[in-house]
Amino acid sequence: MKIAPSVLSCDFSIMGSETERVSKAGADFIHLDVMDGHFVPNITFGAPVIKYIRKYSPLPFDVHLMISEPLRYIDDFAAAGADIITFHVESDSDIQSTIDRIKAHGKKAGLVVKPNTPVETVFPYLEQLYMVLIMTVEPGFGGQTFMYDMMPKVTKLKDEIVKRRLNVLIEADGGINTGTVGECAKAGIDVSVSGTGIFKAKNAAVAIAELKRIARVYE
Repeated sequence: MKIAPSVLSCDFSIMGSETERVSKAGADFIHLDVMDGHFVPNITFGAPVIKYIRKYSPLPFDVHLMISEPLRYIDDFAAAGADIITFHVESDSDIQSTIDRIKAHGKKAGLVVKPNTPVETVFPYLEQLYMVLIMTVEPGFGGQTFMYDMMPKVTKLKDEIVKRRLNVLIEADGGINTGTVGECAKAGIDVSVSGTGIFKAKNAAVAIAELKRIARVYE
């Protein structure tokens, strides 16, 4: 399993060095949660911040757009240094047009589903995607409790990916820590986003290694 620390849980006053710290601690991706205060009830940061911290890590930047009109901003996030851009099927932008725009920039496209959204909504687009992100909390804030009842959605998605012989990664985000990462691995998650469990740990390298160790037991 790959681990993607979410900078939503870092010290924003030193975001660059925090990104560098977890990059050197064994992270696989850097997960960046962009919120607009409209699609979700919180505001975080935008493309200028991502552009600034890009130089602090060689890892793929996994940018999760929790915004109402992602299509309007794809150019900005691509230029800022995003490698993977995921956006919500529940957003107002046309899904196909947004995927096309992401791929036109040579970036990897992903779709995200909220807890109450059927996973089947992403099925028509699977062949075009690098990743599908299953939210295991209601998006908007970090530090929430993992929703175990999202795991059947993961299993259903995994079965569909295998049936079509695709290489689409499944990512989970929300409440993932040493107590829940095993459930993710068991269900077939390929990438786990973890925020507070890594950034608030005494030693980020130990925290990441422990998440990976537990995941291997269940994979």
